Amino acid sequence: MSTEKSRKSPLLLAIALIGVGIVFGIILVSSFSSNSLRNAFAGSIDDIGAKSAPVTVGSEARILDEAFVSASKAVTPTVVSISVIGEARTQPNPFGDMFPFFGSPDDEEMRPQPRGGQKSQGSGSGVIITQDGYIVTNNHVIEDAEEGGITVTTTDRREYKAELVGRDPLTDLAVIKIEGSGFPVAHFENKDNIRVGEWVIAVGNPLGLRSTVTSGIVSAIGRGNLNMSRDQYAVENFIQTDAAINPGNSGGGLFNLQGSLVGINTAIATRTGYYQGYGFAIPIDIVRAVALDIMEDGKVDRGYIGVSIQTIDEVAAKSVNLDRIAGVLVGGVIEGSPADKAGVEIGDVILELNGTPVNTSNELQGYIALRKAGDNVKLKIWRNGKMIEKNVRLEARAVDTQTTASIRGRNNKDQNNTGNAPVSFEKLGFTVGTVTENVRRDYSISGGALVTKRDPYGEAAKRGLAPMDVIVKAGDRDINSPEDLKNYLSGLSAGDAVLLQVRTKEGRRLVSIQIPKGGL
Repeated sequence: MSTEKSRKSPLLLAIALIGVGIVFGIILVSSFSSNSLRNAFAGSIDDIGAKSAPVTVGSEARILDEAFVSASKAVTPTVVSISVIGEARTQPNPFGDMFPFFGSPDDEEMRPQPRGGQKSQGSGSGVIITQDGYIVTNNHVIEDAEEGGITVTTTDRREYKAELVGRDPLTDLAVIKIEGSGFPVAHFENKDNIRVGEWVIAVGNPLGLRSTVTSGIVSAIGRGNLNMSRDQYAVENFIQTDAAINPGNSGGGLFNLQGSLVGINTAIATRTGYYQGYGFAIPIDIVRAVALDIMEDGKVDRGYIGVSIQTIDEVAAKSVNLDRIAGVLVGGVIEGSPADKAGVEIGDVILELNGTPVNTSNELQGYIALRKAGDNVKLKIWRNGKMIEKNVRLEARAVDTQTTASIRGRNNKDQNNTGNAPVSFEKLGFTVGTVTENVRRDYSISGGALVTKRDPYGEAAKRGLAPMDVIVKAGDRDINSPEDLKNYLSGLSAGDAVLLQVRTKEGRRLVSIQIPKGGL
């Protein structure tokens, strides 16, 4: 019995001590105030951080801050994420991660491509434009999608399978459709209200980061000649912005602080594949026109005029006796095109379309892109020192109009070429020689002066003249040999400017040059 008691005594003692400890702990904690506890563990530290913000923000800054917050909150639900499964490209993707880039020639090698037979995956963004689920995005985001391979995710993380309604490679726009109703819809700004210097926000899904908002300003309007498409009829009339956009932003929205959509983000200027300061958006007027056209019948019934054009500069204006720098120069006219039928000629300067001044080639492209086949446009043209008008009825562009063999003005007459010795124009920085038989055949010409050498830092290079160009006309004179060109240019005075008609394997263009001081 005593042995059993001796075994229980240590156990009872341990239980008693534990109980006493618990009671003591409760009393200790309950008797300490919060300050006592803080003092026990943090010594004499009262609090952390300053008592107030170091800067008092003025009302103007608070208003601007609230404008960004309000606009971001309002527009983010209208921008969706798009993922695409499609056939693997067999050639390097010039657009990188489903996002057009331009800059370094190495950009084409930026992303390893899947081997043949494998599927490719890409992503981008889109903007909801109707409550029943129509979405505008970039063509390059969805162009390789297989049937059933387009998935849309909204900001509330709902997923939808999307159908392709139609696409337009020339503007890099496309429309897709998801089933549903009551979707939040973007508001379209009036294009005329977009101003250089105004604040904008870019909303999209860059680098897989959903619903990302970045800010900047409109850096420029009417930016073109970026050569992001291999199609000579591609429309490039972009809004430039310094709002940060990256791969995955393609098809997302560029909004102003009123929350109105001003453009669809489509490209960046880069040598690395990522944001380096400038991005480009398709302006809202082109977005509206193309989207409505696609939604109507699945395709774009765009009007086609049938000219190749270039922006006028000081030398070009002087070469056509224009008293100001304005308009676009017609460098080629397609045979049988609307322009050809209306009597537009090579060397004409288009100054206005329907009363609206035209100052760059991309402006004219943008104006034509808004019009349909069958529309009539009135051109104000400067020709041979006189102002004339031409009425052009736009037509649908046929596939064969993309060829260059039908450019009007081709010289098909056999010429007895004389004076075929090479001629060097040292101060202009180029040399011309005889046109070879291969070049005659490839260019479909019978005469001219072939550019055989060019100083890369000379005046001719700055004006766009290149080796293997063939000069077939100078001013109003046909050029059938190097000597013809020498005789014509030698008759001009220092400061005179002249238009050279140039043929290449791809087609025809105009190059304006000015005679330097001291002659050729």
